[in-house]
Amino acid sequence: MWIIFALLSALFAALTSILAKIGIDGVNSNLATAIRTVVVVLLAWGMVFLTHTQSGLFSISRKSWIFLILSGLATGASWLCYYRALQLGDASKVVPIDKLSVVLTLILAFVFLHEEFTLKSLIGCVLIGAGTLIMVV
Repeated sequence: MWIIFALLSALFAALTSILAKIGIDGVNSNLATAIRTVVVVLLAWGMVFLTHTQSGLFSISRKSWIFLILSGLATGASWLCYYRALQLGDASKVVPIDKLSVVLTLILAFVFLHEEFTLKSLIGCVLIGAGTLIMVV
């Protein structure tokens, strides 16, 4: 089931890039990010109430709160930079560079989460990096 959600995530991320590039025309990138964020917040809380999971809010540990807040700050910083990059550059060049996050995630998962980094992971990272370079140049 996870692969279906991962593929849907990729599809929606692709749509996000195209819709954002069209929508950001003539709009300050920070304002555009704020508008997008409000929509995401409303959608996320709507899903919480729709699935009746709001009671779980009170059972979240202090550690989870800290890391979820840090994750939110990282997401916000990513979105602000992404929208500015989209405003200044072509989506066909910005998006591949943004997707270098896959390579960075694999490295960070190895360093901080002690996840396995195999030869297959290394080859994938090199190919993603090379593919990004080819697409951007």
